[in-house]
Amino acid sequence: MTQPVAVPFWLLLLILAFAAITFASHFLFPSVRWFFRKRAEKALAQLNARLDRPIELFKLARRQDMIVRLSYDPRVLEAVADHAAETGVPGSVAFEEARAYAREIVPGFSTTLYFGFAIRLARWLSRLVYRVRIGKVDAALGYIDPKAAVIFVMNHRSNMDYVLITWLVANRSAISYAVGEWARVWPLSRLIRAMGAYFIRRSSRNTLYRRVLARYVQMATAEGMTQAIFPEGGLSLDGRVGTAKMGLLSYIVQGYEPAGRDVVFVPVGLAYDRVLEDRILTDAAAAGSRRFRGKPLAILGFALRNLWRKLCGRFKGFGTAAAGFGPPVSLRAFLAATPDSPTEALGAHLMAEIEKVVPVLSVPLVAAALQEAPADRAALLAAITRLTDALQAGGAVLKLPPQGLQAALTEGLEPLVKRGLIGEDLRPSPGSQPLLAFYAAPVQQRLAQISQDAATRRT
Repeated sequence: MTQPVAVPFWLLLLILAFAAITFASHFLFPSVRWFFRKRAEKALAQLNARLDRPIELFKLARRQDMIVRLSYDPRVLEAVADHAAETGVPGSVAFEEARAYAREIVPGFSTTLYFGFAIRLARWLSRLVYRVRIGKVDAALGYIDPKAAVIFVMNHRSNMDYVLITWLVANRSAISYAVGEWARVWPLSRLIRAMGAYFIRRSSRNTLYRRVLARYVQMATAEGMTQAIFPEGGLSLDGRVGTAKMGLLSYIVQGYEPAGRDVVFVPVGLAYDRVLEDRILTDAAAAGSRRFRGKPLAILGFALRNLWRKLCGRFKGFGTAAAGFGPPVSLRAFLAATPDSPTEALGAHLMAEIEKVVPVLSVPLVAAALQEAPADRAALLAAITRLTDALQAGGAVLKLPPQGLQAALTEGLEPLVKRGLIGEDLRPSPGSQPLLAFYAAPVQQRLAQISQDAATRRT
């Protein structure tokens, strides 16, 4: 027992390495993890103290745990059994398919990345590109049930929507977005997933995938996770607020439990003096396809060119970006009032509320006035005055320069002239009419809504 044993030097090193690993895993690592976990919990408590809506435990769960929880959820297992029966594949194969969908959908939220990096980046980028303004905030937003699950529903004008809203509601809570296939590109996908976004295949018709996605959305909503969705399902090609697609809304309504927490939808209207993707969107509308033909090198060149102009002091931004927040809609109260076809009625109601709070900015207002083909600047000002009076009478949200309509005319006209969309004689340049109509569309849509509401009241 006490006799020395001769071993090769390499074996001695191997034994020592295993001993060091065992010591670290049983004594050192747990202590280090405990130290950092306590620091993280303290930082999280301080963060939650200054947020209107504390970060939900559901969002903070380990991603692998959430994947397991979703994969073994009774409704998902029921979907797996149905899929196996319909397709004839073994149950184990169907389960692995469902688990792969769960891994694809479930985010991996990082508090440090979201509040330490994403919020700062969103604020910097928003201010770099736009003058950011709040068009309207409904007073009822201050009285939302703290236990309710809040879902921001927005019109989708630009990919800047994600950036703008992330910053504007940073003092309320961390938002989980539903993002499409465009974001599933490495390494962008890792960053977006760490910011709490979950991926969806908008065009998928796979029933099993849809049921796994539906269950995740229902679980997240039941746990009170703050979310943001674009009911239109994609960027607006014509500048108008479109009709709601029932996908995510139907999942939320179907999974709602009256005895559980309420779900509160907050309509958000977004508007821009300049939509960065405007030419791509109008070209897609002309082609009748949602296949956007953005060229990565052209986009990179555009970004670098304007960044250089900013550094040289020659870039003044792309005008104003504004958001309006409408009255919250309680799902519990809505279902009680409209028990028949609630999802379709809810979608129509939310989109109508979004239309009402889309702020009217200078460039869209001038573009709408130009549709009347004014002969000169005085006639253009007169057209702007008529439009503004009608909008104000209908309760539209106006976010124009405080100096008056003359300043709004200058602020809205100058970018259109600089871009070559119209000449000094106020005549549209060849091929520019689609872009002018794109910017005029939200103003015309709001005026049409005001006229329709007035006609309804008369009857």
